[in-house]
Amino acid sequence: MTLTLETRDLTIRFGGHVAVNKVSCTFRPGELTAIVGPNGAGKTTYFNLISGQLRPSAGDVLLAGENITGLTAPLRTRKGLGRAFQLTNLFPNLSVEENVRLAVQAASGVHYEMLRPWMKRRDLIERADAILDSIALGNRRAVAAAALSHGDQRKLEVALMMALEPKVFMFDEPTAGMSVDEVPVVLDLIGRLKQDQSKIILLVEHKMDVVRSLADRIIVLHNGQLVADGKPAEVIASPIVQEAYLGIAPGKTAA
Repeated sequence: MTLTLETRDLTIRFGGHVAVNKVSCTFRPGELTAIVGPNGAGKTTYFNLISGQLRPSAGDVLLAGENITGLTAPLRTRKGLGRAFQLTNLFPNLSVEENVRLAVQAASGVHYEMLRPWMKRRDLIERADAILDSIALGNRRAVAAAALSHGDQRKLEVALMMALEPKVFMFDEPTAGMSVDEVPVVLDLIGRLKQDQSKIILLVEHKMDVVRSLADRIIVLHNGQLVADGKPAEVIASPIVQEAYLGIAPGKTAA
């Protein structure tokens, strides 16, 4: 079965409020899709429905044709969904290398063995170190995750996703809270992930310069509904998107 990620009429209600309303969309390998829209549009809620943090009121999520709607977030991770959060999701007191090594171990299916300490599993350590070198954190492998800068913590979170070898990379505002100097490093990292045409990449992002630099496709959510879907230039140029969803007055250009 060809790899696709699909949502069919995906809906969630909180009391009388419909946060995501019948969103149907298909995502394919070799394509980075940016999900944009105003605050409260339902972007992160949509992400949470896909990754399993929330259960839908109606609709389905399918991965490679398999309905995964009833699976928990950890089970979806095992199926190939990788999710990076706005707030980093690390083991703060463990070293950078230990964080990634645990993810490598989980992906390999290796369990704790009392008679064979993990330190003797050079294959796991070497895989973890190769990932750290690829994201320019190799020289910080012995540092506790909590001691890293915010930007380096975001890079480490991407390293954890890479270690799990997902089919789908999901980034929720990866540059949030970063300094001007840190942003290009993370964007370069996501850009390098794009080179693997076998992966699906989803990106929630408010900064249109980031969206322009990375996206192959943009979908726009507003009041929980899908209101635009297409190539970046077409979507950004759409008057209704510029005025209503990107806050740009008619006749102006996107900043």
